[in-house]
Amino acid sequence: MEQNIIELIISGFMNSLSPYHILLMVFGIAAGIVVGTLPGLTATMAVALLVPVTFVMEPASGLVMLGAVWCGAIYGGANAAILLNIPGTPSSIATTFDGYQMTKNGAADKALLASLISSVIGGIVGVVILLTLFAPLAQVSLKFGKPEYFWLCIFGLTTISAMSTGNVLKGLLGGLLGLLIGTIGLDPVAGIPRFTFGYRPLIQGIQLVPALIGFFAFSQMLTLMERNEKYIAKYKQTPNLFKSLVSEMLQKGRSIIIRSSILGAFIGMLPGAGGPVASLIAYNEAKRWDKNPEKYGKGALEGIMASESSNNAVIGGSLIPMMALGIPGCPAAAVVMGGLLAHGIIPGSKLLTQSGDVAYTFITSLIIANLIMLPVGYFMIKLVANILNVPLYFVAPIILVLSSIGAYALRNSMFDVFVMVIFGVIAYILSKVGIDPGPLALGLVLGPIAEDALGVSLVIAHAKGSILQIMFLRPVSFILIILSILSVFTPLILSHIKKNIGLEVKKNDSTVC
Repeated sequence: MEQNIIELIISGFMNSLSPYHILLMVFGIAAGIVVGTLPGLTATMAVALLVPVTFVMEPASGLVMLGAVWCGAIYGGANAAILLNIPGTPSSIATTFDGYQMTKNGAADKALLASLISSVIGGIVGVVILLTLFAPLAQVSLKFGKPEYFWLCIFGLTTISAMSTGNVLKGLLGGLLGLLIGTIGLDPVAGIPRFTFGYRPLIQGIQLVPALIGFFAFSQMLTLMERNEKYIAKYKQTPNLFKSLVSEMLQKGRSIIIRSSILGAFIGMLPGAGGPVASLIAYNEAKRWDKNPEKYGKGALEGIMASESSNNAVIGGSLIPMMALGIPGCPAAAVVMGGLLAHGIIPGSKLLTQSGDVAYTFITSLIIANLIMLPVGYFMIKLVANILNVPLYFVAPIILVLSSIGAYALRNSMFDVFVMVIFGVIAYILSKVGIDPGPLALGLVLGPIAEDALGVSLVIAHAKGSILQIMFLRPVSFILIILSILSVFTPLILSHIKKNIGLEVKKNDSTVC
């Protein structure tokens, strides 16, 4: 059996390297980068738009193109995050924290290239984990029930403290507001409308993408226009950057990229978590264990490395439950699964035996696609970065139009455009009092997942007759509870240790004097 798998992997690589598949990957990656860069057009939209095209292709060829589009779109979201402070996709929220600061500091080229290299490495690590640990990790994903999802969300919410350096109280306030917004709509357990005020469109709740476009794109354009400057930021190309940047990344963040990639792949295999959760948690962990955490949020290269490597590793992780169990790990994986089903390929335990040639061609093509993304992305960086040379009075209206199109395209609804405008104004006003959109977005992303998981968990606990057993004593839940507690108190402990070390050094210096 082991020999058979090795033969399938080799055959998959050979199929992926055919000129036709290489051409499909180049096209898919370029198209994905363009869609990912445009605010409001998500990776899921990019993959979904091309699914009908695959119907006239062979199954393996169609999946190769969809995988390339997916990889390109997730990476492409970093371009807008870095240049405009607007996450092109929800997975790039954490990239805005340091990416845009680097742009303002005149290091846009460095930030863009670092995001590309990190994305490629993260994507490859995620697929290697998929190839080598496919079966055992699929079983691990089954261990995650609703209680585990609730505690995972709590663990994710502890990252608010990492986003709110300087004023944790305002960060918590922003996170609570995001959680409150997430409760608008139908109660997931009782099915009762909440906070709709009799307005029917609110029954469906606040959709994530229009709200995020408002939080970041619309409010950012208002802020830029208020500055009354001609350009977003000064831009200058850095010659011979690639070699020096790779050396710097290996020196500064080798462990950050590997840890974030593994973390992203693990979170990706949990259905419903996805890139936004992975990148935010990876960013928090990178900051927590850094010797100088105060540099994060001010243009730290490590912040981009953590965010981009983790959200691209999610691709490989999210395919584990989809291909092994027929349970998509994220919306884009659900669309890919639709492509499989359209060709008569049934995801599940027998996928690798009954359609192993197609499955392994698809999986191995993701490694090739990530490698191809390096030269394609490098070429497109030169084009994308020129937006900084375009006067702001041209950029702002275009971004607002694209944002409106992105919000409308989600459900073909003007209501989502109104949501974008309203939340953009709210985020703009909150920024005046020091509340950033990051905690707002985190609360909105994790709130509905946590509420749904908590509601179902309490129903199960009531049926079993033990809240303690269901919510606290399950092995994975217990581990996540411990991690959440450590996440809250570790920064305080490390700060105390550093303070004592500083006092000791000062004391020794005074003794020497």
